[in-house]
Amino acid sequence: MPFFSLLGEKMKELFPEVFKIKNQIATKNLVPGMSVYGEKRLIEKGVEYRMWDPYKSKLAAAIKNGLKHMPLRKNQTVLYLGIAQGTTASHISDIVGKNGLVIGVEISPKPFEKLLELCEKRENIIPILGDANRPVDYSEFVKKVDIVYQDVAQKNQAEILLKNVRAYLKKEGYALIAIKARSIDVTKEAGEIFKNEIKTLEKEMVVLEVVSLSPYDKDHVLVVLRPKQH
Repeated sequence: MPFFSLLGEKMKELFPEVFKIKNQIATKNLVPGMSVYGEKRLIEKGVEYRMWDPYKSKLAAAIKNGLKHMPLRKNQTVLYLGIAQGTTASHISDIVGKNGLVIGVEISPKPFEKLLELCEKRENIIPILGDANRPVDYSEFVKKVDIVYQDVAQKNQAEILLKNVRAYLKKEGYALIAIKARSIDVTKEAGEIFKNEIKTLEKEMVVLEVVSLSPYDKDHVLVVLRPKQH
């Protein structure tokens, strides 16, 4: 498994619990000795770091492309919609730490099986097999959260986020959504789709930042928002 020492490489903290090593992004490994998706692990002064691949994580791509607003912090509770196998969620798990919580909703049984394996090793990730379009279905397991993070491939992406924000986001919380243009409409220009989705979001949210994910993910943007009553 890829693992080696930093040997004195310079490290910079980009955001709380998110680091830059050379030209790569990393998080402190909550489960030392284990990789999640084949990522390299580095060690310095007894602390292990996991390299965060922007080609496999939209949040990492946004950070690489100059994301300025990063609301994720230690000890937070995050509702992750479209968690899939948990690649990005594993790094969010590192960031929020052992006293934080990532509640992951996934509709597809196959990636959910892989997610279950991850959750056995990372106790701060709670898996829910469910439809993010129906937040009432998991109300038994989710209370108010600090962050809603969404990465779903459905046509009504903005609407899904707003439903979950209304149901679960704290007034002082934040939301992040990866908008996938081709999952909404393959006939329209990506820019037009982004504009329409953001217009829907702005009815209830304040847009803090929109970051293109190219070249890591074509026709994708990451949008950072907060509730209007924040």
